[in-house]
Amino acid sequence: MLDQSYMKQVRKRWKIIALFGVLGGIISIVLTLVLPIPLEYRADTQVLIISESRYGVDAYTAAKSAERIGENLAQVVQTSDFYNKVFALGSINLDQSKYQNIPEHKRRKLWQKNVSASVVFGTSVITFSAYHELPEQARNMSGALAQTMLTHARDYVGGDIQMRVVNQPVVSEYPVRPSMTMVALFGVLIGLLFAAFLFIKR
Repeated sequence: MLDQSYMKQVRKRWKIIALFGVLGGIISIVLTLVLPIPLEYRADTQVLIISESRYGVDAYTAAKSAERIGENLAQVVQTSDFYNKVFALGSINLDQSKYQNIPEHKRRKLWQKNVSASVVFGTSVITFSAYHELPEQARNMSGALAQTMLTHARDYVGGDIQMRVVNQPVVSEYPVRPSMTMVALFGVLIGLLFAAFLFIKR
């Protein structure tokens, strides 16, 4: 249990402690902007999956089937096979330099970090997301992910589906990685802990 005298000091000097927290948040953000940490944008493209109805299958079952198919396809996006298919498109200007001349396990890990796909809960809409330091590259990659899936989806789930782009690639207005909110909160926490440490030392 905390010493009563310590708690008394904390209550007495809470303004100074809060100031340390604010300064910690500001310093963290400044360091993130000054240090050579890549600031990445995110682009999202959304595709609707339509399960081709068979005789006797109601609309609800077909929709749930499409949702399940989307969940399966979302897992495929981060595989090496899909990576190869994306860069085999050729018609979209993609920066492949960061994936070249590195070991396979590092390339795969980097690919999984920079691209993702997820199904919007309760729907058969799959969102393809891509991250890059350049907004245009993020947009191109997100579009390439969607286009590759439209072309090769049947290679992974068979032929009873249709896919349609319902939202073209949209890039975030500001960098999303690293998250400035999380950086600031981390800095505030460090500042508060530092202030508390000073009081304990005293």
